[in-house]
Amino acid sequence: MHIGIDFIAFDFPQLYLPIPELAQNRHIEADKLTQGLGLLQMAIPDVSQDVVTFAANAVHRLLEQTQLTPESIARIYVGSESGVDSSKPIGSYIISLLESRYGTRAFKHCDTVDHTFACIGGVDALQSCIDFVRLHPTQKAIVVTSDIAKYDLGSSGEYTQGAGALALLISAQPRIVALDNVTGIATEGVFDFFKPRQTVSKSLITGANDNPEWMGVLENEVTLYKEQPVFDGQYSNTCYINRITEAYHHFKELRPQEGIHFEGWAQLFMHLPYCFQARRTFSSIYAQEKHPEVTGAEDLKAIAKSEAYRSLVAQKIAPSEKASGVMGNLYTGSIFLGMLSGLSQAATQTEELEGQKVGFIAYGSGSKAKVFEGQIQPGWREAIQAVRLFESLDQRKAIDFHTYEKLHKKEIDQPVGTPQGFVLDRIEKENPVLVGARYYKFR
Repeated sequence: MHIGIDFIAFDFPQLYLPIPELAQNRHIEADKLTQGLGLLQMAIPDVSQDVVTFAANAVHRLLEQTQLTPESIARIYVGSESGVDSSKPIGSYIISLLESRYGTRAFKHCDTVDHTFACIGGVDALQSCIDFVRLHPTQKAIVVTSDIAKYDLGSSGEYTQGAGALALLISAQPRIVALDNVTGIATEGVFDFFKPRQTVSKSLITGANDNPEWMGVLENEVTLYKEQPVFDGQYSNTCYINRITEAYHHFKELRPQEGIHFEGWAQLFMHLPYCFQARRTFSSIYAQEKHPEVTGAEDLKAIAKSEAYRSLVAQKIAPSEKASGVMGNLYTGSIFLGMLSGLSQAATQTEELEGQKVGFIAYGSGSKAKVFEGQIQPGWREAIQAVRLFESLDQRKAIDFHTYEKLHKKEIDQPVGTPQGFVLDRIEKENPVLVGARYYKFR
């Protein structure tokens, strides 16, 4: 029995900022970002878009394109680190929005939950759904990844921003890729990247200290939450390399074979916090497998520049980078965007991938990595071509730097573009019982 990904749909912002324009306004040499990191464009959410609208639109499109009924979906599991509530999951919003289109209580027997572990939460949701379908092969599940990767203006992470959602249909008759049940895992509790709840004394807020019930906060401290993370880029990169290396070797222990595992992968899909991250970090695993005698950093750099490694990158890694370069970081969705990018390009070529293996190397800060593999299925080309990834990306609208900054600071009230499908209508501010409730509409 093969369990895996049967179809994919997505919803991305229709706005983007050209990276050269960002570089010019931040006084950065553009080639350092475009040529050095592979960054060309950065997806920017509009005023009426959030992780809920991206997620619900992706699932709605998946259901419409596959013509599946609500009753046929047993699970909708979400991977995200951008939740809009500390209690109510994105999954429950998705169910509610979908029922506005498919009928009241249409999804009443559909299980839903959010998985949170930084950028690897989507893979965690995927594997949970894979296990479910393996036990219940007549059932189908949907995995959703939805995030907004937002960093402080002028920070070292600003040019890696991105946003969007992907929805993956999981079934026992997958058309795209069947996933193996062996997974190499590596975990360590670290602070390489996180989004902490921080506090500030009421005495520092004008008017708050004199009002014991200010904004409903009775405590002497007010809790603050920022969408932007606290991170150490260099340390996070080290954690990334260490975890994926440990997980790869764990995978080798669990799946022993003659020869080098990655040499049997037609393509390699890795988490891409920026476009060229995979090619820059996989060189460590490559060197350990191909040149175990190498230990020095300079020797490793030489190997990364070698013709043999460049050839591996061009064949196995570069296809997954193309979409990332014009989208930015999708956090939980970046590894699946990489898969869609690589397979979309292969689908336009004469190369036949049916029956070949592909590798997945996932990472989430905090930190955890997973390594597993899949086998491309007979219906992959038709299913991937129906997604029309790059045709959709070509239809987006460029915005200028001034508009980008105003959107980032939330200084714009009306949408810049014309988002379609589910959009954020309003957030309740008056009703004390429902303060903060988010309401959406379909257009």
